[in-house]
Amino acid sequence: MHRLGILREVAGHGSFNRAATALRLTPSAVSQQIAALERTLGTPVVERSTRGVILTEPGRLLVEAAEAIAAELSDAQARIDRLAAGRAQLTIASFASGGRPLLPPALERFVADHPSVELTILEREPEDSLPLVRQGNADLALAYHFDGPPPARPGDRSGMDWRPLRDDPFRVVLPRAHRLAERASVHLAELAGERWVLGCLKTVDLLRHYTDLASFELRVSCSATDYFFAQSLVTAGVGVALIPEIALLRSPDLVAIPLEAPSPSRFIGIATSRRHRGAAQPYVDILVELLTAA
Repeated sequence: MHRLGILREVAGHGSFNRAATALRLTPSAVSQQIAALERTLGTPVVERSTRGVILTEPGRLLVEAAEAIAAELSDAQARIDRLAAGRAQLTIASFASGGRPLLPPALERFVADHPSVELTILEREPEDSLPLVRQGNADLALAYHFDGPPPARPGDRSGMDWRPLRDDPFRVVLPRAHRLAERASVHLAELAGERWVLGCLKTVDLLRHYTDLASFELRVSCSATDYFFAQSLVTAGVGVALIPEIALLRSPDLVAIPLEAPSPSRFIGIATSRRHRGAAQPYVDILVELLTAA
């Protein structure tokens, strides 16, 4: 395990010298440990050069194994810490726009039924929350993905299970006085002359894909990081917005209209770790069911 840890550092830093600094060892000691690992395996794990080191294919396989082992050990240590503390702990990661309507009703019921469980809530986007679940640093993540396959599928090597919760289609949000505000639905091409307020930076590529399909160029008036702020700008007349259904504001000054196909959507689900098995697992299962009900 000691040598695997050193190999992980070498792989992460790309050189013996930088890995040695991180490990507080000498470069010679790091080199000797890697050499000993190679003698044990009977094959090189790194290729050495004046520009640093590169993993061989056996080295890459070994680093993957080392990452999995490190995650298992981290999870085991976390469970031991929970046992020592005498109470169960759950760490939940959630994106804000989905957590706002879905988490509170589920957690209200959970806290009422299991007051002794210590909850930690982390606000994280999926690109950050899903690695936390894979590494055992979060028990559950409320996350989403856009068009395409889900972040985990049965039998893959992600170390996660993915449970779909709901589709979250995008709606066009317009000021109440907009020329299209009375329509039951609109085609994106009908908004070719509009300027857009983005409520999430990650939707730029998604919206641009669909505006390309509708044969017009995307014109952005504001790139925000909050769907609710974006809708306040629509109210002010700055532009129109594409907002997921779950994040829509109830406002007399705004209308939210479905888009005719083809139209974008995001897909909300729950990620849990396949490696997480222990005292907290029953509480993870309970929370998953409460979120599904919510």
